[in-house]
Amino acid sequence: MNPSSLLDKSARIYGDRVAFACGDRRQTFAELRDRAARLANALSAGGIRPGERVAVLSDNAFEALEQLAGLAIGGYVRCALYAHEPAEKNLYLLRLTGAAALVVQDKHYAALAPVLAQAPDVRLVFVVGDGPEGTRGYEEALAGVSAEPPDVVLRPDDPHVIRFSSGTTGRPKGILHTVRGWMDMGNEFALVLDGFTAGDRYLAATPFSHAAGLVAWPLIAVGATSVVMPSFDPATWLDLVERERITFGMLAPTMIQLVVNHPGAAERDVSSLRKMLYGSAPISETTLVAALRLWGDIMYQTYGQSEAMPITCLTSGYHVPDGSEEQRAWLRSAGRPTPNSVVRIVDDEGNDLPPGEVGEVVALCPGTMHGIWGDPEATRQRLLPGGWIRTRDMGSLSADGFLFLADRKEDTIISGGFNIWPMELENALAAHPAVAEVSVVGVPHPKWGETPHAAVVLHEGASVTEQELIEWSREKVGSVKKITGVTFTDSLPRTPIGKVLRRLVREQYVGEAPRIAGA
Repeated sequence: MNPSSLLDKSARIYGDRVAFACGDRRQTFAELRDRAARLANALSAGGIRPGERVAVLSDNAFEALEQLAGLAIGGYVRCALYAHEPAEKNLYLLRLTGAAALVVQDKHYAALAPVLAQAPDVRLVFVVGDGPEGTRGYEEALAGVSAEPPDVVLRPDDPHVIRFSSGTTGRPKGILHTVRGWMDMGNEFALVLDGFTAGDRYLAATPFSHAAGLVAWPLIAVGATSVVMPSFDPATWLDLVERERITFGMLAPTMIQLVVNHPGAAERDVSSLRKMLYGSAPISETTLVAALRLWGDIMYQTYGQSEAMPITCLTSGYHVPDGSEEQRAWLRSAGRPTPNSVVRIVDDEGNDLPPGEVGEVVALCPGTMHGIWGDPEATRQRLLPGGWIRTRDMGSLSADGFLFLADRKEDTIISGGFNIWPMELENALAAHPAVAEVSVVGVPHPKWGETPHAAVVLHEGASVTEQELIEWSREKVGSVKKITGVTFTDSLPRTPIGKVLRRLVREQYVGEAPRIAGA
């Protein structure tokens, strides 16, 4: 079923139910359909044709779901820009996609306006909120057109969404998904999370235009309510779970840590929660145990990427931190393939590797990209015959099908001829009681070529020396793989969904010629 059909069905069946909430504002399913139709029609009246790219730049706001739905039923290709990035980065994304229109929140328009002339394909701009004189207001544009859904036929293979790679190692690439791929992706998320019902209430704490909106359509399909936070704060998150009786949440591990360690968290009523989804980064055992204590055995970890999702899931029954050695090992994994996904591990020549051997993760999953926008060669390098995709992630499969990730292929540290996976070291260091967050990168070494160096954030009030962490890593992973230096810092650079930006870790905290403390 396509977005137009789903939106129409939900408006008819669940018309008076709340589809979306932000702060004190509420939007019913009937209102959602009308507003989505008005946006699609306003873009059409402005000369934007189905299949053209429409960029959106906004924080989480009341208009988020209607924009997602309106661009879909109008046949436009949604390109969500980054509210946390400078204007130059968003200009690059506008030019990369050749966006024909821009829907921008007023607070972000001022920064982008001076460079918009350098995006010559942008022919139409709607400003949400109080735009300066001479700009076209979003509300004005919607008020001037019909609320009847547009007569646009959505075909399964039509372009639908361009996501952007997180840019953890360089400039983002545009990842194109079709209508069918995007809807299949949402359905697969619903399947691994044991389905949604009209009684579900979802709390979106990360950008709804990005990761938090991945489940938008399966929630719309069953008449469930989405509640969006303009920005994340652990106290507000706990307040909303209590007040809105939230049943489903999605948080990055760093956010979970902030929630479970928030003063008074144990006294809050979070009994309405039925599903807690996390991913994008490893979670420490300390944080996991505290989370299970707070809201029970309801945690799901998914693995995927902008190019393909979800690939695997570690479901709630496999979160057993006090179990047997085998059960505890599950927590170091990314789970098993989702019901309609298949995972293989291959070597550089594409040959399948046996269980336990590290190679590249190759996946077949419903939410696989159509291609990398404007780059046929990059697409060819990633997509294989039969629908398989090279993830560029390294990992291994256990005999019973659990995927254990090592790291991004390009993040592999080659030291003295040995392959070292930063994630293995990060997991080892994160187990130290003083360590709150850690990122490991490879840095130049005069003898070994490269050596692992850690950027570490300590728990408040905790202390540990560089040499103690070096020795800790030696005990956990051996002398060949141990870190040889530590930089202590107050925070790590991350994307809005919690991924550590290794490139910035290397640039900001380590540098090109770090001091080698434990070589």
